[in-house]
Amino acid sequence: MSDLPIDQHLDHLKSVLSESNRLMLVAQPGAGKTTRVPICLLEEAWVKGQKLLLLEPRRVAARLAASFMAQQLGESVGQTVGYRMRGDSCVSVHTRLEVVTQGVLTRMLQDDPLLEGVAGIIFDEFHERSLEADVGLALTLDVQTSVRNDLRLLVMSATLDIKALKRVLGEQVPVIECHGRQYPVTTFYRPALNSEEGVNHVLRVVNEALQMPNTQDLLVILPGVVEIKRLVQALEIALPDLAIRPLHGRMSIAEQQAALAAHTLKQRIIVSTAITESSITVDGVNVMIDGGLERVPLFQSRTGLTRLATRRINRASADQRRGRAGRQQEGCCYRLWGQEQTLTAYGEPEIQQADLSSLVLELACWGVALPQALSWVTPPPEGAWRSGQALLVQLGILDEHYKLTPLGSRCAKWPVEPRIAVMLERASDFGAVPLACGLAAMLEERDSTERSLYDALALRFNQPKRFPSWQREALRLAKRAKVRLFDAKPEPLGSLLALAYPERIGQQIEPGKFRLANGKTATLSLNDTLAHHSYLVAVALNSAAGDQARIVTGEPLSLETLLSLYPVIQHWQPQVTWSREQGRLIGEEVQAHANLIIAKRPLVHLPEEAVKEALLNALRQQPEKLFSEKLQQLQGRMALLRENLGEAWPDWSEQALLASLENWLAPYLIGINRLSQIEKLPLERYLLDSLPWDAQGEFEQLAPLALEVPSGKRVALDYLPCLTERPPVLALKLQEAFGWRVTPTVVNGAVAVMIHLLSPARRPLQVTQDLVSFWQQGYPEVRKEMRGRYPKHPWPEDPLTAPATAYTKRKG
Repeated sequence: MSDLPIDQHLDHLKSVLSESNRLMLVAQPGAGKTTRVPICLLEEAWVKGQKLLLLEPRRVAARLAASFMAQQLGESVGQTVGYRMRGDSCVSVHTRLEVVTQGVLTRMLQDDPLLEGVAGIIFDEFHERSLEADVGLALTLDVQTSVRNDLRLLVMSATLDIKALKRVLGEQVPVIECHGRQYPVTTFYRPALNSEEGVNHVLRVVNEALQMPNTQDLLVILPGVVEIKRLVQALEIALPDLAIRPLHGRMSIAEQQAALAAHTLKQRIIVSTAITESSITVDGVNVMIDGGLERVPLFQSRTGLTRLATRRINRASADQRRGRAGRQQEGCCYRLWGQEQTLTAYGEPEIQQADLSSLVLELACWGVALPQALSWVTPPPEGAWRSGQALLVQLGILDEHYKLTPLGSRCAKWPVEPRIAVMLERASDFGAVPLACGLAAMLEERDSTERSLYDALALRFNQPKRFPSWQREALRLAKRAKVRLFDAKPEPLGSLLALAYPERIGQQIEPGKFRLANGKTATLSLNDTLAHHSYLVAVALNSAAGDQARIVTGEPLSLETLLSLYPVIQHWQPQVTWSREQGRLIGEEVQAHANLIIAKRPLVHLPEEAVKEALLNALRQQPEKLFSEKLQQLQGRMALLRENLGEAWPDWSEQALLASLENWLAPYLIGINRLSQIEKLPLERYLLDSLPWDAQGEFEQLAPLALEVPSGKRVALDYLPCLTERPPVLALKLQEAFGWRVTPTVVNGAVAVMIHLLSPARRPLQVTQDLVSFWQQGYPEVRKEMRGRYPKHPWPEDPLTAPATAYTKRKG
């Protein structure tokens, strides 16, 4: 076994973990951390015959790591070293080191929060910051701090955000750093030529690389399966003497292993997704061709939609890819963009851009209703979290208190996203479980280009061998559901989709235009037969500006089916809405599915609570009706206190007040049914009354409405600047400030007021927070210029001893 850079750190690493239950390891590519560290820990005393878990972000990397370590031990996979991932495992009673994908850890924790029999968990390649890795770490830390202090955690990668990790692992957590082993890599930039298409661009660079001396095998990284298929077809035609090998996550284990196996007779070109970016060394490769793109799912909480986006990779990923060419020998990296192209330093953690409905479900199963109960490297965004909760309530997985329902408990056991789990669970209501299994497997093929779900699914059932990845997943789900997959006929497709996508059920407004249950509008070409149905389910959409989206994939739905799936629709519910056009409230009884009105009739009596809710919604749509200058002054006073004294004082920003109207305004809306009536209410008093009695007095003392000036008058303070973190303003005639030696303050002396000294015509002469400096340096110039212009007003040589006055000389 050859020496690797990590070997000289192994004794130190073992020593640290014998005394500490947490450790970070920063080891550069080629150091050997993935395969050396887990094996060396197996015989440590704290393991005591238990097992270790090694988490890998990708299935291909997990299989390869397990295979390599087993080979080093002279064993086959499944003995001392095994692997476990969704739908595939190779372990035995003798397995002491399990290489698992990150989602498997979450399932293990949910099934056994004590993690009995597990001595330690190693998070590999944590820099990729997948959602599953973040969830796994948060749950593991919860277990470790509550019931398993003996559980060891090792977080490792080539690049770690040490500062962020220390916030959750502890400021005293040990960090070990190890350099990697990297041969020199020469980098070339090869942007596309004018009008050069994607495949031709890559072909040109491949041919250039093949002409270089010492070129061995080539690795090309492209964003998705579609691009890989196109390039593989072109390469097989252009270079028939070479071994062209696609590599992506949908391939079978045997196909992936064949693609990665060194070819002794033919030079290889491996065309891969980002699964080869890190973790694994691809034998024989010394030329890397980087397309510079990645395809990621981006969730938009505003629309509730997730779309696959193709975007530039970050600099850390580009460097990881470049390193592929120098793992075993000197190499070359061809970057398919210009050298002037700037890249962001790191990618965003997936938790900041993902649909969080699965996370909400996982935490509900964990017994957590709010994410703040756990420790996060990056906390879940509030908007996406609330969207996830709202979806699970609509799906019936959570109740109105965000607790698991019986349906939710059953759905949590399916290894699919929540909406698909609901479809699989409820499919038995109309004997469509086999079809649901096939549909679920197809919906997971995220970059499928097929437009008609019905046709695509029928083709898969008729010719399953053409779609091996779909067949494997569908059979796995069917086995779990205990049904025969190929008993299915794609008939009730709209019913199943309506269960999975209740918020995307659409009602025709006019041909080609639909209102979705989530309140958005979606469109179709009039040439599409789906455009003329009364109801549909929009499965895939391209979001556009505003509240509009374009339907990419959908299926028709009958009203009868909709009512049978959601019988609660037929209950008449009172609904009061604000009509901006009519300027009044309108009351109706409706049969509705979320924002879709199926039927309606006039409502004679308007329920008080419904009226309040409608008025508050109207105010949120027209906030200008609420935020008068008086109320903004009050907001400014509170903003000043909050900025200087902290969060003991409430947030009265416009966003916060609109979100909390139910608390401070709703109790005063009895008998009111028009916005014009609200404008006449003493809103500032209501808001002040929301403070405790003693806090109201302190508020008035810390941020007074006015200050007494040397002339004896009380002059109002302007707090509007405080809304943008500037000091309050006191505007007064310069003559009224004579004798004022100290700049006035508020907030118990913490904030100096900004003084606007005005001319007799009330035009600004000086703006200052330092009156002493002004009297000494600024006033002589002002006096020289102004006393001739305003001779009736006093302009004494010594303003500090002159009497302050609001009048002219004659009146004074």
